Amino acid sequence: MPPFIQTRGLEYAYPLDGRVIRALRGVDLTVERGEFVALIGPNGSGKSTLARHLNALLIPTAGEVWIDGMLTSDPRHLREIRRRVGMVFQNPDNQLVASTVEEEVAFGPENLGIPPEEIRRRVDEALEIVGMTGYRHHPPYMLSGGQKQRIAIAGALAARPDCLVLDEPTSMLDAHGRQQVMETLVRLNREVGLTIVLITQSMEEASLAHRVAVMDGGRIVLEGSPAEVFERAEALRGLGLGLPFAAEMAHRLRGMGIPLPPGLLTVEELARALCTSG
Repeated sequence: MPPFIQTRGLEYAYPLDGRVIRALRGVDLTVERGEFVALIGPNGSGKSTLARHLNALLIPTAGEVWIDGMLTSDPRHLREIRRRVGMVFQNPDNQLVASTVEEEVAFGPENLGIPPEEIRRRVDEALEIVGMTGYRHHPPYMLSGGQKQRIAIAGALAARPDCLVLDEPTSMLDAHGRQQVMETLVRLNREVGLTIVLITQSMEEASLAHRVAVMDGGRIVLEGSPAEVFERAEALRGLGLGLPFAAEMAHRLRGMGIPLPPGLLTVEELARALCTSG
């Protein structure tokens, strides 16, 4: 089977104050079906612009974006691409439009012309998946930030996408809300096989992915497993990026002469390595 997502030489430019801004410069990215990929990089690196190409909210200036074998620049595929790739944005308040939670989750399937009985099944299923069944009759404005974001995810899931693209979905949440959202995403990927592309500024969140792609200046400049990417501490610091806490501590301890294996990403892994290091 072809990759679920493939960009080839993706370029995107737009005019601003009489200038042409090249936001993406020849991006080649492949995401396999069922994969969890995190995109990280400094502000202005092109992450959000790339995300918006993955369900044809933006169309390339040059190059190609293929979604499950469909070219995003072909208008005949637009509706199906947007059904298969759900988008969740940074601020859930910008996505919530209905007066109750269940109406909110039903909004997408209704726009797709799904029969009412099927919509009810999808709403029930999506709310159960994100752990929000007990809130179905609540007004969205009464929910916490983390709950609102889970409802936004449920709304995307009710359209039965094959992939979720999330643009910094936890950046406006407190620690508990971030944990709720990330636990939901990891579970959806592992148990349902949902393909996930996560744009994040959090190195801890990125470490949960199968693969991490680092962007700078509209290009992917580093790519690999979380263990591989976060071993490149100096390269990441050169981009103004940090490391997950455990990786940062392991890097410092190695600098002090303590022998530790590469690829330590969690506190548990670090603790085990310290216990066996001598």
